Amino acid sequence: MAEFSPDQAFDQLMAVLRENCHNVDPDRIRQAFDFAVAAHDGQLRKDGSPYVTHAIAAAEIAGEMGLDDEAIMAALLHDVLEDTNTTHEELASRFGADVADIVEGVTKLTRVQYSTLEDTQMENLRKMLLAMAKDIRVILIKLADRLHNMRTMEFQSPEKQLSKSRETMEIYAPIAHRLGVEKMKDELEDLALLYLDPVGYREITSILDRRRDTLEKFQQSMERRISQRMEKEGIQCKVYGRLKHIYSIYRKMYAQHLGVEEIFDLCAFRVIVNDLADCYNVLGIIHEMFRPVPGRFKDYISTPKPNNYQSLHTTVIGTEGIPFEVQIRTWEMHVTAEYGVAAHWKYKSGGAGSKEGDEEKFAWIRRLLETQQDTGDVQDLYHDLKMDLFDDEVFVFTPNGDVKSLPAGATPIDFAYAIHSAVGNSMTGAKVNGRIVPIAYPLQNGDIVTIITSHSSSGPSRDWLTIAKSGEARSKIKQWFKKERREENIVQGRDMFESEARRIGLAMADVNDPEMLPHILKRMAVQDMDDIYASIGYGGMTAAHAVGRIRDEIVRNRTTVRKTELEKMQERADRRQQKQLKAVQGVLVEGLDNCLIKFSRCCTPVPGDPIIGFITRGLGVSIHRRDCVNYQRDEDKGRWITVSWADTITDSYAADLYITSDERSGLVMDVATVLNSLNAKVRSLNARDTGKGTSTVIITLEVKHASELQTVINKLQAVRGVRDINRGGLS
Repeated sequence: MAEFSPDQAFDQLMAVLRENCHNVDPDRIRQAFDFAVAAHDGQLRKDGSPYVTHAIAAAEIAGEMGLDDEAIMAALLHDVLEDTNTTHEELASRFGADVADIVEGVTKLTRVQYSTLEDTQMENLRKMLLAMAKDIRVILIKLADRLHNMRTMEFQSPEKQLSKSRETMEIYAPIAHRLGVEKMKDELEDLALLYLDPVGYREITSILDRRRDTLEKFQQSMERRISQRMEKEGIQCKVYGRLKHIYSIYRKMYAQHLGVEEIFDLCAFRVIVNDLADCYNVLGIIHEMFRPVPGRFKDYISTPKPNNYQSLHTTVIGTEGIPFEVQIRTWEMHVTAEYGVAAHWKYKSGGAGSKEGDEEKFAWIRRLLETQQDTGDVQDLYHDLKMDLFDDEVFVFTPNGDVKSLPAGATPIDFAYAIHSAVGNSMTGAKVNGRIVPIAYPLQNGDIVTIITSHSSSGPSRDWLTIAKSGEARSKIKQWFKKERREENIVQGRDMFESEARRIGLAMADVNDPEMLPHILKRMAVQDMDDIYASIGYGGMTAAHAVGRIRDEIVRNRTTVRKTELEKMQERADRRQQKQLKAVQGVLVEGLDNCLIKFSRCCTPVPGDPIIGFITRGLGVSIHRRDCVNYQRDEDKGRWITVSWADTITDSYAADLYITSDERSGLVMDVATVLNSLNAKVRSLNARDTGKGTSTVIITLEVKHASELQTVINKLQAVRGVRDINRGGLS
């Protein structure tokens, strides 16, 4: 490892800042740099490098986003409050209150630990939202900190790699997406996938490496064709192509059950122009050059995304029959698309203060917080925040033409509460595009929605809580029930609580025990049990969550006593709840029931094959053949688990065959004839010449058992010229 040189490190940092940031003050940056070096002196990272190199790397990432001097200084100092004896007052006196407050904000995001994963995730989200509402730079620096940690995660323990990667995938990458920092979001997802499913990651990267030459030639050809046509039309622009990032390919493979070979739109192209009018001119020219795919055009210029992303998206099919996406935008839109809210500093002309319109730009964070204040159930709140922050959006219109952005799958209920809580509470029906629809109707992009209200309405129904998709609507419905129906909520909540308590074997006498009750009320942060019942009744928390927490508190307070009747009842309840393992997609997983299953594309196992499972930690169990190269080469077998085929299987399974044959005409016809004679279900059949006197035929079949596949192999071996047939993935 090269020796750390502060002067060289500072020069490298300043080179990044001069290229990306406005009006950098080298003297202020140097003061923060030297302070960080001195404060972290003697501290080392897991790889043996000086700890301050992490702070410098985070500052470089912040610089690449174009942030201001205060943010760069805060990035350099972001760990000094937590890991050194430095105080907030010392930072404020040396570098100013803004820098000290940002550092304190970043520190608070990592300081508190909670008893359960749900509490921890929820509190992390809540703290991030509060930090964003106060100063958006706090979360941007936290993202820079996490990105560098993920880049160097190889030096951490396997347990930490998994926990940090899952947290990155579930919280940090979606927040980067919601803030519009797409480059950072893509890299965070790819790095997290590397540790969550290394087998799937390696499968995709190896295939991309093999196809890289072909993809690069296609990319260069399309760039040249589009550029030449735009030059001919007199439009000044920059055209460049890019490959989909790895997690995007991974998600498409498993969502649509495709192999990488079956994903054709691996390339996307961007055309960046000087003004708005040229965006639509370029769109027309692209549609003239290539055939557009119906239903794949999106105009995010006229209806921007909530994070201010603007661009035209269209998918077209080239002359080679390969579909690809084209994104068209101006240079200003491009900077916003790449840097999201950080574009605020990219375009700032210099000096302190906020740009006009910033209050509204970041107001969505405060609105999101306001809708969550009355939600007490951690799981429910986490669900609402994930829906509002992370899910895809639909854009619908009021009758006056105003655009409303709602989570994908939103209903007229969500639309009504997005207008105003009074509109939602008095809603009796809805029209979409002039036609009356059910209140559970899923809204589509471009719908014009009219809400029908009545002064005599009795208010929302409890069923609306299961129909509404947005956290804002669910929160306002709960607020109505909390305010208007407390006595009714207490009665209904008590019934739900007692029913759940009976289900798990918890006696109400233990809940109401005078010695135990004060501990329960303190744990639940309420005045009396009626507060808990009312919260359950109006939907503020679930009965299962309340009963579970109370049971845990009772057990915790009796750990020093011999096994109580309550614990015995709990054991009996646990035994009653144990179920016989159920097969998922024909596979039984040892010790796990009803877990997510996916079949690996590297070896395509089918019933009759000896199989093994790989635990991806958060992305299910990936099923491989025991002779798969990925299983045989993995020296650490700690994440492999025993799996087996169920006794009764009715599904069909995809299997790949690779045929090597002498190069000759009529080969594909002969292969197809054999498959037809066997009534084989063929998903795809591709053939290519290797240029070495041989041809390769790749077939994807649907079979119910390995014996069926072996019959196909035996027949194909008789085809003239066939040298070898294998299934791939063999060690």
